[in-house]
Amino acid sequence: MRCLGCARDGDLSVMNAPAAPGALSDRHDPALVDAFGRRIDYVRLSVTDRCDFRCRYCMGEDMRFMPRSRLMPPDMVEAVAAHMVARGIRRIRLTGGEPLVRGDLPDLAARLGRLLGQGLEELTLTTNGARLAGVAARLADAGIRRINVSLDTLDPVRFASIARRDALADVLAGIAAARAAGMRIKINMVALAGVNDDEFVAMARWCGADGHDLSIIETMPLGDVAEDRSGRFLAAGEARSRIAREIELVPSHHRTAGPSRYLDAPQLGIRIGFISPLTENFCATCNRVRVTAEGRLYLCLGRDDSVDLRAAWERDGAAGIDAALDTAMRIKPRAHDFHIERPAVARHMSVTGG
Repeated sequence: MRCLGCARDGDLSVMNAPAAPGALSDRHDPALVDAFGRRIDYVRLSVTDRCDFRCRYCMGEDMRFMPRSRLMPPDMVEAVAAHMVARGIRRIRLTGGEPLVRGDLPDLAARLGRLLGQGLEELTLTTNGARLAGVAARLADAGIRRINVSLDTLDPVRFASIARRDALADVLAGIAAARAAGMRIKINMVALAGVNDDEFVAMARWCGADGHDLSIIETMPLGDVAEDRSGRFLAAGEARSRIAREIELVPSHHRTAGPSRYLDAPQLGIRIGFISPLTENFCATCNRVRVTAEGRLYLCLGRDDSVDLRAAWERDGAAGIDAALDTAMRIKPRAHDFHIERPAVARHMSVTGG
């Protein structure tokens, strides 16, 4: 068994050691503050690693997903979420894979929605939108007021090429249904050189016409996708410059729990955010962790440091989760190790939670 210090750069085998029930529950610091003084108040909670798209920058066409039997059941998801809220988590974002692939997602969202006003301030969702139309009203009833929809192009041919699925019409229908249900929508667009980099202005104008904010995201080197990401990489700053040539952008005071750095586009009446993990590192202000669909808590998207919440819960209940969270705060790394030339970690984005 490794000591805690030796485990900092890898998966935490110390989680396999038995802990005395209740040993830490009366003496842990309830606030989640890591070794660098960053307060963690935001969790991205994956409910499945499966996705009905095969976006080229995210995964290979022949992906293999975990057996459904390994997914956390709803009662465990609810218990883990409730305990993390008790420890200071204020925002939960449901992710995947594609969360709406999971058939019980609306019911699961309703369970978590009961935490709103009990410490939880916001419950949100990231989706590709293809299955959104049929469940948008139920998600709004569950307490979700804001969603992110991944949409890299408005061109049907390009969409089918990027996602390897001809589903743009379904995504647009889902966005319309979410808007009709009263949810605010932010569009997430991954910047891909030579693929969609001539659409930034058009996407911003489309978002402005429909009242959606927009975030433009640098592609992230996670997992082997059987294609060269470096040739498609485009810096967020370049996307910002291209937009600014045609649309006025002014500094914004708007902040969310996520990593987007926003500018206002007053003539469009929206905000445009830029997520730049490679070119403008934002790790110093990281406030988030990720829980996978099988219950492993990752402390950084681009590192392997983790603890097993599911095993802790099954072994020692609430006291086990407390111990795991305390350990997690001690081993959360200072920063990721992204380089576009090679994957930072072997696992794909869909495994960790987008």
